[in-house]
Amino acid sequence: MAILTMEELAERLPPYQSVAGLDLGTKTIGLSVSDLGRRFATPRDVIRRVKFGADAQALIAFAEKERVAAFIIGLPVNMDGSEGPRCQATRAFVRNMGEKTDIPFVLWDERLSTVAAERVLIEMDVSRKKRAERIDSAAASFILQGALDRLTSLARGASGDRDAP
Repeated sequence: MAILTMEELAERLPPYQSVAGLDLGTKTIGLSVSDLGRRFATPRDVIRRVKFGADAQALIAFAEKERVAAFIIGLPVNMDGSEGPRCQATRAFVRNMGEKTDIPFVLWDERLSTVAAERVLIEMDVSRKKRAERIDSAAASFILQGALDRLTSLARGASGDRDAP
């Protein structure tokens, strides 16, 4: 398993395979998956965290079921751009997953993804209890959608480069 930049992923990603978005929390892992055309992120049920081995097994089973070619995992960078303990925990999780799977990971700055997800759920008039159940997967969808939009932008740039004289 490799940790890739978004540009490296864009070069290596086979067509018509989905990409998963992950929002790593202390109690759950929020999940989202793209369509095969990689245009839309759709939330999935969360993985309830137990311990790393069980979490990794559940994540790998999810990836196999959804035929995931890459994981986009939210990196919880502080608002000032610094990295704190949650970033360290996320990086450690990704390193440990490297021993379990060959599926590449991309670290994606997730600043404000949970805030944005909560606003959307509030606008949809989702009750407080149901918001708590859905927030992590909604945040994973925001993370993944941002990454999908970036992949689309990179693909446009690459196709534009080929047309240049």
